[in-house]
Amino acid sequence: MIIAGIIILVLVIISIAIYNSLIAKKNQTDNAFSSIDAMLKKRFDLLPNLVETVKQYMEYESDLLTKVVALRSRASNPNLNNDEKLNIDQELSYEVKGLMVNVENYPNLKADQSFTNLQITWTESEEQIAAARRTYNAAITDYNNAIMMFPGSIFAGILNYTVKPVLSIPETERGNISAKDLFNS
Repeated sequence: MIIAGIIILVLVIISIAIYNSLIAKKNQTDNAFSSIDAMLKKRFDLLPNLVETVKQYMEYESDLLTKVVALRSRASNPNLNNDEKLNIDQELSYEVKGLMVNVENYPNLKADQSFTNLQITWTESEEQIAAARRTYNAAITDYNNAIMMFPGSIFAGILNYTVKPVLSIPETERGNISAKDLFNS
């Protein structure tokens, strides 16, 4: 009787520990995504300054600037889900890279102190977003491992926890970059 009681107590303690661990890992993924969200908000706040500064020098790239402004506007929608936010983030990253490449055609813009400061801030922001993405992917991997491995998988099924995808870059951004092509475009 005492042995059965001890076994039940140990199983209850183990169950509580597994349950709490899964909850903690799920909360870590939510927290990691919130960090990405905060960094994206910072990026979106920088965009109007970047666009206005660049507008003064660029006339024929108005289509590119229009796309960047439209993406920023879409990203400001509070009703977006996490996947939509991440898709807009990827589109925006692509467009802003094109904007920065086009800046090479404007020596006066590159020499402008406000643009230089803005570019430094932008670079820092992009580095913070990259770090937040790495943290998010680490939290997602830890979470996915916990819900896929026994005995956590039992509790994950009961809690309706499902595998979450890690963030990945689009195939178009995986290729090598040709500096020659960048300077010739």
